[in-house]
Amino acid sequence: MLNVSVVLYNTCFGEVEALVATLRQCSLVKDIFLLDNSPQPDSRFHTLPSTYIYNNQNLGYGTAHNIALRESIENQIPFHLVLNADIQFEPKILEELITFLQQNEDVGSAMPKVFYPNGKIQYLCKLLPTPLDLFGRRFLPEGIMRERMERFELHFSGYNRIINVPYLSGCFMLLRTEALKKVGLFDERFFMYPEDMDLTRRLHKVYKTCFYPNVSVVHAHAQGSYKNRKLLWIHLVNVAKYFNKWGWFYDKERILFNQETINSIKNS
Repeated sequence: MLNVSVVLYNTCFGEVEALVATLRQCSLVKDIFLLDNSPQPDSRFHTLPSTYIYNNQNLGYGTAHNIALRESIENQIPFHLVLNADIQFEPKILEELITFLQQNEDVGSAMPKVFYPNGKIQYLCKLLPTPLDLFGRRFLPEGIMRERMERFELHFSGYNRIINVPYLSGCFMLLRTEALKKVGLFDERFFMYPEDMDLTRRLHKVYKTCFYPNVSVVHAHAQGSYKNRKLLWIHLVNVAKYFNKWGWFYDKERILFNQETINSIKNS
């Protein structure tokens, strides 16, 4: 059994309606939480077979998801799926992912293979970043950063096998709630962007955090901060908060986790 949460902000109703319909085709799904950070509520969401919560303010991504995550923990729901609204998939993949977690109790979270709508793969398995990895790819020429980015995004793994990765995307995070009890929920100091990196990292200390390529989803991936200056500023401020928390230039754990990940892939 699992609960699902989706954070909304002026999100297209039709997109959410289709996603809820997909989720309701899976018998394992118990509650679907629609957590609305929009300036105004949308009464149409009340018509969907889900729990619509209007927050009356923009709480941020992780803080809004935490509302639903606490419900899952309090009600002893064993798994919780953190999901973006712009994801499409076959309902049967949830059963396979849950089975994978049930058969591997040392796995705290899992993410499937993710494609763009045009069929190209999204490289969402990553090492823990240095400041150069995150700021360099935004502000330095692509040619200078290409080799470093391919290593950072683990292109050499082939994206065709199960791997234990310290940084998985928050667009589709299947979480073991027992693991969340141990490491905590999303860090609410982060308004947007690095909260998935931070949570995966904390889970990775205690559990495996796995890329599971045997199933896949399609993600529109708007990359809003590449198009909107306000979102870019929010991104930069919150990335700075991440490095303030974990270390800018010296981060012993980052070095350890990244080397373990690279060695594991090369030796498998």
